Amino acid sequence: MKLYSTKTLTGGALAAAVAVSFSAMTAQAAELRAWNIHPDGYPNTVALDKFAELVAAKTDGRVTVKNFHGGVLGSQPDAIEQVRIGALDVGNFNLGPIGPIAPEANVVSLPFIFKDMAHMHRVLDGEGGQKISDGMAAKGLMALAWYDSGARSFYNSVKPINTPEDVAGLKVRVMNNDLYSGMIEQLGGNPTPMAFSEVYQSLSTGVVDGAENNWPSYESTGHFEVAGYYSLSQHLIIPECVCINTDVFNAMSADDQAAVKAAAVESAELQRGLWAERAEASRAKVLESGVTFNEIADKAPFQDAMVPVYETYLAANPDLVPLVDLIKNTD
Repeated sequence: MKLYSTKTLTGGALAAAVAVSFSAMTAQAAELRAWNIHPDGYPNTVALDKFAELVAAKTDGRVTVKNFHGGVLGSQPDAIEQVRIGALDVGNFNLGPIGPIAPEANVVSLPFIFKDMAHMHRVLDGEGGQKISDGMAAKGLMALAWYDSGARSFYNSVKPINTPEDVAGLKVRVMNNDLYSGMIEQLGGNPTPMAFSEVYQSLSTGVVDGAENNWPSYESTGHFEVAGYYSLSQHLIIPECVCINTDVFNAMSADDQAAVKAAAVESAELQRGLWAERAEASRAKVLESGVTFNEIADKAPFQDAMVPVYETYLAANPDLVPLVDLIKNTD
């Protein structure tokens, strides 16, 4: 897609330019430029390459996708904004940083909003996912399909966590989001927002006692070497999306829209399978290293402790109450 400067084109003019640019290219072939932060061989990278292959096949070459992996076109926040304005066409993004842009996307950052990974899939593949996508589309990002990003659980260098009382007094690194800090505070811990790159050293020196993340992150960063207690809480299950610029998608023919959507959904099936394999391999590796592992048998006390977090959030976002209820009531 042709690049336009936001200094010269904004709002409706930019949307029109994106649509005209796409329309002009469809006489031959429209090439969509796609961003991805992950390296070669990562489940998302493999799946996005499959997405590109499927798009070309399903549209008989009318639409093609050129993937730029490894974050070579900028950071995730920058890439999100580029897709929103049409400077990029497609991106594989975590919903965490999309939440401040599209409030509907932020509900997935509510602690324990999903019962488990399977519940998250049922929600996002159904009405809940459509409502989130609609909210994102209004901000320039339309979700075509949902990728896995694992379930985040607690790990620390002090002790196993089985009850909320076990978190009390622990210094826990969290991502920079009020919802995550509120979660740790309600459990009696001391939330410590910091960059992910600083966590290993902070665990090593005792600046923090623990953190929370999925199996692959716990393993690949070496955090298991300095925080040897992993407690399966799955308190946050934050998915990722394959997102397309709303105007670019709307400029496509109905047939090409259906084809691109189907390609994304098929790629998501591949990504989820690859992610599950990667997560299991990481789990096996850290357990073999001697990490002390426990699965929290009763999550209810943790969920009950989150009531003030939900009340504060929904008081500030009353329009999202129906969406939160829909997610909770999805079997």
